[in-house]
Amino acid sequence: MLLLALFRAVALLPLPLLHAVGRVAGLFTYAWPGRYRQRLRANAAQAGYADAAFARRAAAETGAMILEMPKVWFRSAESLAKTTSDEFHVVEAALAEGRGILFLTPHLGCFEIIARYAAVARRTPVTVMFRPPRIEALAPLLATARNTSGLKAVPATMQGVREFVRALRRGETVGLLPDQAPGEGEGVWAPFFGRMAYTMTLPGKLAAQTKVAVVVVAGERLPHGRGWRVHFARVPEPLPDDPQARAALFNASMEILIRRFPHQYLWSYNRYKTPRNAPPIPPMAASTPPDTPASHD
Repeated sequence: MLLLALFRAVALLPLPLLHAVGRVAGLFTYAWPGRYRQRLRANAAQAGYADAAFARRAAAETGAMILEMPKVWFRSAESLAKTTSDEFHVVEAALAEGRGILFLTPHLGCFEIIARYAAVARRTPVTVMFRPPRIEALAPLLATARNTSGLKAVPATMQGVREFVRALRRGETVGLLPDQAPGEGEGVWAPFFGRMAYTMTLPGKLAAQTKVAVVVVAGERLPHGRGWRVHFARVPEPLPDDPQARAALFNASMEILIRRFPHQYLWSYNRYKTPRNAPPIPPMAASTPPDTPASHD
């Protein structure tokens, strides 16, 4: 209860102040030598962003991301009033087809605002999948934060997958973060920014089983605490039948979205780790699938 009260108190602070304090904290964290800084710089350089100034800016944005979460969770109406999109027609077009939608949301910008924007501001019910927190004390906090009007959170378990399938077959919208390293037997090796990364097969299985539209989406953090702009881009169809080819297509679609505002991606995440008992890392293909641009139509 004390933790919940603390987060509610933080949520009362102005968004510009939260972002400013978060960026300072992010820079202090980056300044401390260690694995965090090394991984951030290495992953950013892998994508072509080797400049030290870029790494510092990315670290600052990570701090802003953390401190904006209480505002989004507990002052949703205030946050949504600061949220816009020029691309929601992508979602409307997919819904008009009478199919469900699978949102793929990389760790880019404010990923917590997206489901709320669709569910509350645009009145499109959304079911999201989350991994239960490793710290048990955080479970009640996250349950309170993530279950709100029009938004339903389900765990990343077989039960959650079944609820996803049911929602998609009803023509509803679901969302997950696909750029997390999956566990044993839940992924394939696919290129991500020019390096093989163990990549979830769940999004491809869901799309193949339910024949839904797949949309990559991210919430860009606007400067000076002005709020967020939500980006939507349709993954081109037909999707490949091969699970590895589908994973490569989804990764390529996410890359294109990330490059719109790359400093807001979570480069410090250990995206290239090898899970226990994962198959050997294959060499990069001599000719990898082209980065097919995600459609805006």
